[in-house]
Amino acid sequence: MRIACALCGLALLAVAAPGLAQEEDGTVAPEDFVILPWGWTPGDLQQLEWIRECGFNLAGFVDPDALDLVQQAGLQAFVSGNHVGDAEAGLDDEEIARRVGELVDRVGDHPATFGYYLRDEPSSVIYPGLGRWKAAYKAANPDRLAYINLFPNYASPGQMGADTYEQYLERYVEQVDPEFISYDHYALMDDGTLRDGYFQNLEAVRRVSLAAGIPFWNIVLSNAHFRYAEPSPAGLRFQAYTTLAYGGRGISYFTYFAPKVGNYRLAPVDQFGNRTPVWDMLRNVNLQIHALAPAYCILRSVNVFHHGGEIPEGCSGIETSAHLESVDGENLLVGEFVGPDDQPAVLVVNKDLHISTTFGVRFKQPGRVQLVSPYQEGAVVDLAGEQGWLAPGQGSLLLLQPE
Repeated sequence: MRIACALCGLALLAVAAPGLAQEEDGTVAPEDFVILPWGWTPGDLQQLEWIRECGFNLAGFVDPDALDLVQQAGLQAFVSGNHVGDAEAGLDDEEIARRVGELVDRVGDHPATFGYYLRDEPSSVIYPGLGRWKAAYKAANPDRLAYINLFPNYASPGQMGADTYEQYLERYVEQVDPEFISYDHYALMDDGTLRDGYFQNLEAVRRVSLAAGIPFWNIVLSNAHFRYAEPSPAGLRFQAYTTLAYGGRGISYFTYFAPKVGNYRLAPVDQFGNRTPVWDMLRNVNLQIHALAPAYCILRSVNVFHHGGEIPEGCSGIETSAHLESVDGENLLVGEFVGPDDQPAVLVVNKDLHISTTFGVRFKQPGRVQLVSPYQEGAVVDLAGEQGWLAPGQGSLLLLQPE
């Protein structure tokens, strides 16, 4: 995926893209946009190479002994070596520093170490302890990240240790001082519905991440289990593009490897270590993110609204739009952004999981509306003709070129 400068309008991307920490093959680096297979990853070179081939730029959570293989596969990973349970969160600073120091001495300089896995879905009760662990890693290995993932907004107050979800998020920022916010929300149900609260969760995390000046990552579904829907191209697109529309800078998939329990099924890799049809579906979506990244990752989120149909509770309509005079189309989500020179940009998403739609936009200021191709990195074309269609769950990133 190399930038090709043959199409009109490409100069804008060619100027802006050098700020990205892209990999040698042109794919987006995790420093700019994380694409993560959520969960433990075995030290198996074939599986690691498949992860890379599927469009991921991180390998998941790995044992320290697997880092050489991770590097050989062209990836980085979060090292799993100090899980912070409730008891570990209560350790004194000296013991935390000792345990952190031992792991950092072992793997801190390894090129495949992107960061350190700490904890999944903690109660806010242990935030002070997690904050001390995070600070210890920051002091010992400042160029690596400490990974903590938060509950979704459908967790109970007892699970969160907070009266409200906003309180749960705000305490996390205040007491842990994270460098990003990661959370999970599984919303696609097996009866074809979307779980209530999906967009409200995006709204809340976006609001807190913007206030804190840190990015957020969303964990979404890539397998079926419990009463969740079986993966589909539309569902995978929907989860990725709604995250992008809200300004997310990372997406994780639960799970890449199918757990050997219960009714888990149709993960990208099944319980026998074989790729399933979902692997190809997921690769297609991940490659779209890589193609959009040079344009998307230099943008700053300024607004999000819903249009054409019911507006979810707690969300906004087009009356809040910063850039658009009007929008044509049904059941759409619109994320609004500005570029380095305050150039307007929007990402329009078809929220319908079954029906394609045409769409159109009219900006408040004059200019030429162009679409960033999700299939060819750096390609920019006029929004005209068949470009004005969205498949179920698909998004289109549009730039306004000044006249």
